[in-house]
Amino acid sequence: MDLFAGIPVTDLPRSAAWFDKLLGEVETFDPNDTERVWTLADHAHVYVVVEPNDAGHGHVTLFVENLDEFLRAAAERGVEPESAETYDNCVRKTVIHDPDGNEVGVGGGPAAAKPS
Repeated sequence: MDLFAGIPVTDLPRSAAWFDKLLGEVETFDPNDTERVWTLADHAHVYVVVEPNDAGHGHVTLFVENLDEFLRAAAERGVEPESAETYDNCVRKTVIHDPDGNEVGVGGGPAAAKPS
């Protein structure tokens, strides 16, 4: 099975630049003039597609192996989460909005214990 999670946007170059900052150096490809695809893992892809009437209504959540490292790297590239929460089971989720207002959640397991 392959997963392609699509996010509607208004401006492909602007959105591609923003998602490049969020996702870092991962494989990308342009299947046509209105889409950009990021390959996040084997058979797992996120893509943006120019659909102005739907832009701003997308929701996608990525669950990463090391949330702290992902957020640190994204911040170095200029993308910061707007909110963060920790659920009762210690799973953490941050929320970031792209330039069109689409919600990109990034989650991860409990924070690593700090050495004492």
